[in-house]
Amino acid sequence: MGGNHTQIKFILLGITDRPCAQIPLFVLFLLIYIVTLVGNVGIISLVRVSPSLHTPMYFFLTHFAFTDICYSTVISPRMLADLLSEDKTISFTACRMQLFTLAFLATIECHLLAMMAYDRHVAICQPLLYVTIISSRVCWQLVASSYLFAFLSAIVYTWCVFGGSFCGPNRIDHFFCDVSPVLKLVCSDTHSSDMIFFALITINEVGMSIIILLSYISIIHTVLRMCSAQSRARAFHTCASHLMAVSLYFGSAFFMYLQPPSSHRSLDKVASIFYAVLIPMLNPFIYSLRNKEVKEALVKCGRRVFNQWQHRRVVSSRT
Repeated sequence: MGGNHTQIKFILLGITDRPCAQIPLFVLFLLIYIVTLVGNVGIISLVRVSPSLHTPMYFFLTHFAFTDICYSTVISPRMLADLLSEDKTISFTACRMQLFTLAFLATIECHLLAMMAYDRHVAICQPLLYVTIISSRVCWQLVASSYLFAFLSAIVYTWCVFGGSFCGPNRIDHFFCDVSPVLKLVCSDTHSSDMIFFALITINEVGMSIIILLSYISIIHTVLRMCSAQSRARAFHTCASHLMAVSLYFGSAFFMYLQPPSSHRSLDKVASIFYAVLIPMLNPFIYSLRNKEVKEALVKCGRRVFNQWQHRRVVSSRT
């Protein structure tokens, strides 16, 4: 996956070079990382212990939460360490593996969002065939195919970025090894790599967004034909959290990656923080606070835990 290179280490310039801002940023991003882990682990645990959430939609959601945990873990610990450390070097191999892992996880999330949109489409437009079309076997096949395609895509992404020669500056103006900042350090011609990268991003991002768009066009067409206003409201409500997650993911992804490398600006660091740090934290809240089924399952789980605690307290007091 790597080409000829003389640089064996890179230097990540990080979010800021102002010492007075590094401690407050460390505390802020540490809290965000903790909330991200707790929120996404909570979603996975809630789905596992709640029979009412044992549906294809929440099966996909658990994988989505798992990729959010991994995505945040690939970036945040390194970013936090760099905020407190003078040594911000990262080896060529570590940088390459970080980009590969991020590309792998981002592609999986993109495909999972499309699967969740298709799931909503079948549930609303073909409810009588839902169990047949979106069976447990189909769910596993879809997820497995997304992991395989993401793995192959990540190999190509990484080759496009690290396939050239690194013989000049080694300072990456970013807080992790992202595509555009690393490509700026390549000495050889990157035109062909740029084209391959752009084409693959288009296939993944635009292709999956078209599937989502077509699914929701069909959903809207079906919902508008419903006679009951209550049924229409219920149908739209089941899609609200997914639509919000789609808007956050694809909005930031299109801004970050569907523009020529020459047009990338300093604002990209802010967009990267939103895309790579904040969105994994926000997703559990989107799917819990905006979702009636999750809130009901959370209340039932809370009551169950409270009742078990009360029962143990009574038993221990008698003994």
